[in-house]
Amino acid sequence: MDLKNFTSAITQLAEEKDIPKKKVLEIVEVAIASAYKKEYGEKGQIIKATMDAKTGELSFCQSKLVVDESMILTEEEIEELKQGKGNKKEEDIKKVKFNPERHLLIEDAKKIKADVMLGEEIEIPLPTQTSFGRIAAQTAKQVILQKIKEVERESVLDEYKNKQGEIVSGSVQRVEGFNVFVDLGKTLGTLPKDEQNPRESYRIGQRIKCYVLRVDETSKGPVIVLSRTNPNLIVKLFELEAPEVSSGSVQIKAISREPGSRSKIAVYSKAEEIDPIGSVVGQKGTRVTAVISEVNGEKIDVIEYSEDPSKFIANALSPAKVLEVDLTDDDRAVVTVPEDQLSLAIGKDGQNVRLAAKLTGWKIDVKGLSSDNTIVDPEEEIK
Repeated sequence: MDLKNFTSAITQLAEEKDIPKKKVLEIVEVAIASAYKKEYGEKGQIIKATMDAKTGELSFCQSKLVVDESMILTEEEIEELKQGKGNKKEEDIKKVKFNPERHLLIEDAKKIKADVMLGEEIEIPLPTQTSFGRIAAQTAKQVILQKIKEVERESVLDEYKNKQGEIVSGSVQRVEGFNVFVDLGKTLGTLPKDEQNPRESYRIGQRIKCYVLRVDETSKGPVIVLSRTNPNLIVKLFELEAPEVSSGSVQIKAISREPGSRSKIAVYSKAEEIDPIGSVVGQKGTRVTAVISEVNGEKIDVIEYSEDPSKFIANALSPAKVLEVDLTDDDRAVVTVPEDQLSLAIGKDGQNVRLAAKLTGWKIDVKGLSSDNTIVDPEEEIK
């Protein structure tokens, strides 16, 4: 193992894996320490290696914990602990079983460092070695590969935890069973069946935008769970398309969605000079069209939010024209529409009134002006 070439190898590895050079150096030092212990060390030793990043020069030391007699388990205490006998106090449990390779009595430690303290780790220099056998070199290689993998996992975990609740772009790498795996660059994201748009099919190489639903930590590394059905996907797509939304001058106050079919969003702006609907829809509908295209043709109704529940409910039933909204004490609204607007207000299979109810948080019953029959909230009819 040519240690002199390690400095250039460290730089190359750092660039390839996009890991800070300092972190790579730490990994290499741990690996060399493992190789040293394998070749020249003794069982139980804690070996540390230090490498000069510029010259590649190595130094080694053995780390020992400084103790005194009060910190060491007696033979009787060790025997009791083995047999599970006795009522050991907390201070007894904190004692150590003395190992000359790991511990150093304070009187001996003071001969090396006069001001050493109990509980301190003292480093004892070891002879420098630069020649290692095949087994030791293999040990070092395994340590490096393992540590690099751990650092990459941590890096991915940190990066995507920060992206949780955001949109990421990627390409479909493969489809296995009901899961779609999306190449995000550094890692793969998983699009499970229940987060897939029911009206979409996914093909290898297809570019898609997904909402980062959550990041799960597993023994095999972080799992980035993606979604194409979450309502916030629509919100985030409008943030990308409309600067007024991303800046906060226009707010999306509420959203209801039936993925692949239709969504309703309620927009609002405190600034009177800003048209919230126009800002979101865009000139000639360019912004809303771009979002609709990204969600595979899903219809999107953009309505104006209002603090007045009656007005908000009336707006939410768009494109139907509402004549009157009567509110009751049990969060129910009875909405009157012209007879010729009744089917439009209800929507196909009750979808329009159902989405309006989800958007506003009110139970909505719709009736025609000349009709005595009230169409009950479809959500309640299902129940």
